[in-house]
Amino acid sequence: MPNSLSAKKRLRQSVDRRLRNRSTKSALRGQIRKVRTAIQAGDVETSTKEFILVTKKLDQAAAKNVIHGNQAARLKSRLSAAIKKIKMAKASA
Repeated sequence: MPNSLSAKKRLRQSVDRRLRNRSTKSALRGQIRKVRTAIQAGDVETSTKEFILVTKKLDQAAAKNVIHGNQAARLKSRLSAAIKKIKMAKASA
């Protein structure tokens, strides 16, 4: 347990930040799940709409250092590639 006033304040701040980061990450995972389920269902319109939202959320989380910037870029790239893949499959079919 912290003894000094500054250490107590640091503990309070870290707890608050941890809770805020956890809720942000949880919301982010839910949004990514929506995109992936739409991709698996082959729904191009829904996956595109959800992808736009998840892109914004990923950028915001990376800006706040909740996740690493490279992780956000990697997730956006993979989701985008998967959406392009189902678009190509729909176009060729």
